[in-house]
Amino acid sequence: MSALALRLARQTCSRRALSCARPLSTTARRAADPWLLPNTPEHLEKTTSPPDAPAPTPLPRPGEPIENMRARLVYQSRKRGTLESDLLLSTFAKERLGTMDEAELREFDKLMDEPDWDIYYWATGKKAPPERWANSRILEKLREHVRNEGKVVRRMPDLS
Repeated sequence: MSALALRLARQTCSRRALSCARPLSTTARRAADPWLLPNTPEHLEKTTSPPDAPAPTPLPRPGEPIENMRARLVYQSRKRGTLESDLLLSTFAKERLGTMDEAELREFDKLMDEPDWDIYYWATGKKAPPERWANSRILEKLREHVRNEGKVVRRMPDLS
């Protein structure tokens, strides 16, 4: 390449770079937030399951011993997928699973099959539960736990 061609190529690249440069802005772009905050009307609307949605079909676990079920429910209550549900359900499980009888454990197991945000909003009273959970003893105990009338500072329990 000749010296003249090389100089012209450099000038062309420099001009292109200057003409294509965008001016810098110090203001933040105003775009819709893809991560809605919980307890806002928008979040409630986006995470609501249809009222006529059928109950989830639980995995069959024939012959599962009660202690295995209790251990599985402790784990499942910690690993839901949303921090809000994890915190509510794991602290509830730590406080209550040890004293639940088999019928209550099975009911809690069925509750664990429901979507995270539905459980969260049913427990916090932001949404009414569907008919299948309207008279649930476990959901009532969870609501009592969520009210936290003793003002206990809660954190994720350790796995032991």
